[in-house]
Amino acid sequence: MSTQIVLNLGKGNLQQGFPTVIAQLWLTNAPHPMQFTGGLPAAPQLEYLYQRWQQMYTALYANIGWRNLADFEIDEEDVTHISQTEFDNLCEELQQSLNTWLNSPLFLNIDRKLRTQLSPTAEIRCIITAESPQVLRLPWCLWHFFDDYNQAEIALSPPEYARSVKTIAKKTPGKVRILAILGNSEHIDIEKDKTLLQQLPHSEIKFLIEPNLSQITAELWESGWDILFFAGHSSSQGKGQIMLNAEETLTIDQLKYGLQKAIAQGLQLAIFNSCDGLQLAQDLADLHLPQVIVMREPVPDKVAQEFLKHFLALFSRGNSLYTAVREARQRLQSLENNFPCATWLPIICQNPAEISPSWQDLSGQKLNLQLPSPNLGKLPLVFGSSLIITLIISLIRGLGLLQPLELAVFDLLMRWRSPEPPDSRILVVTITDQDIQAQGKEPRQGSLSDKHLNLLLTKLEQYQPAAIGLDIYRDFPVSANQPELAKRMQKSDRLIAICKRADPQYDPTGVAPPPEIPEPRLGFSDFIEDDDSVLRRHLMAMTPNPISSTCTTAYAFSTRLAFLYLQQRGIKAQFTPDWDLQLGNKTFRQLKKAKGGYQSIDTQGSQILLNYRFSPSVQAIATQVTLSQILTGQVNLNAIKDRIVLIGVTSNSSSDYWTTPYGNKPSQTIPGITIQAQMVSQIISAALDNRPLLWVWTQWGEICWIWSWSLTGGLLAWFIYQRLYLSITVSVGILILSGVCYLLIIQGGWIPLVPSAIALVITSIQVAYISKKLPK
Repeated sequence: MSTQIVLNLGKGNLQQGFPTVIAQLWLTNAPHPMQFTGGLPAAPQLEYLYQRWQQMYTALYANIGWRNLADFEIDEEDVTHISQTEFDNLCEELQQSLNTWLNSPLFLNIDRKLRTQLSPTAEIRCIITAESPQVLRLPWCLWHFFDDYNQAEIALSPPEYARSVKTIAKKTPGKVRILAILGNSEHIDIEKDKTLLQQLPHSEIKFLIEPNLSQITAELWESGWDILFFAGHSSSQGKGQIMLNAEETLTIDQLKYGLQKAIAQGLQLAIFNSCDGLQLAQDLADLHLPQVIVMREPVPDKVAQEFLKHFLALFSRGNSLYTAVREARQRLQSLENNFPCATWLPIICQNPAEISPSWQDLSGQKLNLQLPSPNLGKLPLVFGSSLIITLIISLIRGLGLLQPLELAVFDLLMRWRSPEPPDSRILVVTITDQDIQAQGKEPRQGSLSDKHLNLLLTKLEQYQPAAIGLDIYRDFPVSANQPELAKRMQKSDRLIAICKRADPQYDPTGVAPPPEIPEPRLGFSDFIEDDDSVLRRHLMAMTPNPISSTCTTAYAFSTRLAFLYLQQRGIKAQFTPDWDLQLGNKTFRQLKKAKGGYQSIDTQGSQILLNYRFSPSVQAIATQVTLSQILTGQVNLNAIKDRIVLIGVTSNSSSDYWTTPYGNKPSQTIPGITIQAQMVSQIISAALDNRPLLWVWTQWGEICWIWSWSLTGGLLAWFIYQRLYLSITVSVGILILSGVCYLLIIQGGWIPLVPSAIALVITSIQVAYISKKLPK
């Protein structure tokens, strides 16, 4: 529903003024109106100017030297000679006088409050109602309000109105039923009106050509008419009259009961494409007909047909009644060199108690897009716009300006995925604050004393785990009173320890490895954060740099553990010609610059995207037990056999906590040992279970994908004329795009969502805007 204003001038007239003017404003979808009050002063000069304008209008059109009488309906007694310049000056004076009156201080409160509430782009129905018929005849379309709100259209209403009682009527589903009365055609070409009606889509039309009263009455009593159409001669002198044929005229009163029956059975709109129809509209309003379209003054046949052509085309395409009348009326401006004031003539007479229907409402179709035939000549515009917009978006994306938004959407898609079961091949042994305190005064250089580490390793190795990963820095030798631990660390073929690579910017020295651990059983513990401090990438390997760092291992801690586990199952690491790691049938393709949502990142080393296992939280990746539970025998140690056991610190005092796509609040950060478990699980699950790794397309593949959605937006705007339906369709397109991206992320595919959605929206807007500027 559009925004509606009902401006009730109440009692009064132009001679005495309107002391109480009430404006009621219904905003879109608001159930109750706002109300503002004001007044309007007496304006006798305005009444005089309008009467003078009517006389000159009649005389000008009847000027024999300027316009053939066959084009125009007029009484001979009104013919007077008058100059075009004089008439133009009077039109300007009338417009100025009308706006001066509406700018009066009495009316200023209403004007200001309406403008405060209204949007310049809103579709507005502005209904004027008054007891004085003379004030309703004024050319309200000249009010400057309509210059500022160019989606607004005027309508007139009687001061009293009510809804008609409706009955259920049978009608052809999917069809707009039109009763078309073609009256006396003397000096006018009614065949053109007939042709225009016959071109309407999804319509069922009954033509009555120069009928008599009984024929019209019989048809009105038939059920299910949606529109009543009349073309011919009419007049508002006294009672409104239409000329059926050369001998017979008819008033609305003579059709009263038939019209009441038709309105009760669903008649929504009457169109009188004939002269001087305001009195006809008034008579029909007394019967509570929802809408009537008439010409306020005598009208040339050419103007009437041009208006009808544009109105029917716009209305049947899905435009609202008010939008269709406004645009069809404004298009008459092209005729005003020959037919002055043509844009003043068409007017809607509205029953404010009724809702203005669309063509789809009349046809019984809830959302049946009546689309114009696509103009094939505009296809180059669609393709050109889509290519240019794709290029611009790709350049912006290449500069990294969309990266934060793309990563945020990536995180959202990851969180939407369904939980997976924990990885049963991994056991995490955590060292908590309580475990640290339980060690008492035992000498230690960190979170775990040599004595307790030896006890833990002895317990674990007793039950033959596949691998043990010690995620605790030990850049110092084992104390002399623990020779058994030193020997175990030197000789164990299951134990993998960590060191940290040097970072020239943040950590120039790094952390040295345990002296007892040989290089083949070392892995670096380094992670890579994005600019927003979120961990989305998995660093698997890096070229050693023995000059700058004491940590010279080539592989990450998680990679070493996975290699050891997989070797026991007959899977050895291999490398493709592109130096991508291959484990069994699974290839771990390295992340390069300008891949996926990443456009400006450091890609040194062998990196892949980290496909977190969410089960039902990131931290629930595997079974977790504490150091104390292991040492006191509270754990079924038989469950350790053939598992990868990870040992790490989870105390609150530890700085080893990381942010993941699953939350950036302090309470949602994850300890480093859990991240290591995620990375180990990613490698072995891909190699053994064929669990998908996260993958992206090539740069050209992503550009083509973005262009396909840009082209989709352009084609939608080319094919769908009505703005509301275009907005709905583009919104559905974005939902489909999001759904496709979600389904693919489940399978490991990260494809461009944000740039594709932007391309879809911008291209649709661009093509729709340019199309309106070009010839039809």
